[in-house]
Amino acid sequence: MRIFKFGGASVKDAEGVKNLVKVLGETGHENTLLVVSAMGKTTNAMEAVVNAYFEDKSSLPSAMEAVISYHNDILGNLFPNKQHPVYQRVKSLIDEVNGFLAWNKSPKYNFVYDQVVGYGELISTTIVSAYLKEVGIQNNWLDVRDYIKTDSSYRDVTVNWEKTQERVSQGIDRERLNITQGFLGSDDNNFTTTLGREGSDYTAAILAYCLNAASVTIWKDVPGVLNADPRYFEETRLLNKISYREAIELAFYGASVIHPKTLQPLQGKEIPLHVKSFVNPKDAGTTVGKGIGIEPNVPCFIVKKNQVLMKLSSLDFSFIVEDSIGELFKLLHEHKMKVDLIQNSAISFSVCVDNTFGRLQDLLGLLKGRFKVSCHEGVSLYTIRHFNDEAVESLQNGRKVLLEQRSNETLQLVVK
Repeated sequence: MRIFKFGGASVKDAEGVKNLVKVLGETGHENTLLVVSAMGKTTNAMEAVVNAYFEDKSSLPSAMEAVISYHNDILGNLFPNKQHPVYQRVKSLIDEVNGFLAWNKSPKYNFVYDQVVGYGELISTTIVSAYLKEVGIQNNWLDVRDYIKTDSSYRDVTVNWEKTQERVSQGIDRERLNITQGFLGSDDNNFTTTLGREGSDYTAAILAYCLNAASVTIWKDVPGVLNADPRYFEETRLLNKISYREAIELAFYGASVIHPKTLQPLQGKEIPLHVKSFVNPKDAGTTVGKGIGIEPNVPCFIVKKNQVLMKLSSLDFSFIVEDSIGELFKLLHEHKMKVDLIQNSAISFSVCVDNTFGRLQDLLGLLKGRFKVSCHEGVSLYTIRHFNDEAVESLQNGRKVLLEQRSNETLQLVVK
């Protein structure tokens, strides 16, 4: 069985949905499971709904209307007959969102977020499934929440692999074309959970692992995995082959094409991962699998914007030792700070973090009671794998370097 994952950019409009059909026509669709993300920027629009619910309920109707009108435009272009049953199915999903927001009593942002935002995926797969049937491609729509079981750490869940394996093995017919949602799961109380932003790749890997799939293909708007993000770097090269280890390294440092958690289950069963262009589906793209290093062997550039660099030093010039470092990591974990770089000396400790959950000020308040703290917000973390002098010079040119760290294969620079 093959797993195909289509991201939001691939189904951002009616033409994108039609192109998905074209891709299936060129690749075949037997024994295939499609994992489809929310359409276009719908996740952002659903986040705006959640924010309106908490911050300004008067703006909630307009936030919902933006979601409705966007999908209605796509529906109108795909299904000119307004009596088509898909209109009612989409309306029912919108009604579920409004119903939840009307009766919800929980003040917890992360819980509400997970119950609301995932409707982007439910709507997109409903539309894609209906259109596939409209053009004669029969398929089986699955609610992924029935299969991927997680804990209740909303927005940052851990998969219960044993329960997930059992559900997938018993419930998914491998002989059919199936379509389901990325990004979502459910906890033991059957509340919706999410796997983190860009978690649809991870969904594909989870299902591939549980189904012993032959391969996973991620369909993107780029030719494959490039050695740099073309949004930030002028010259890029396609990487033809990458080993699991190298891909995990690139993902860990923040390469945006592959979700960091995606590769571990695939490596466990040596399931190859293909990253290909949905514009040119017959092109080879990039294959991630067993092997050594990357081909071609060129420097790979990764940038993370809007990071926070904290430099901590002891107030009395005493050493920062194991107990101090242990306490620091405990606080970072409690405040959900993703650590991207650390560096320490006898009396100082520097850490570059991603303030995803907006809890920086709370953390700083606690740290300043024990340490002298210098904090730089809005910095960029650049990583070069397989760096050379030319690559380093290209990054340092004209930038203020706040922190540098090197190993044999990797250079990291925090710059302002």
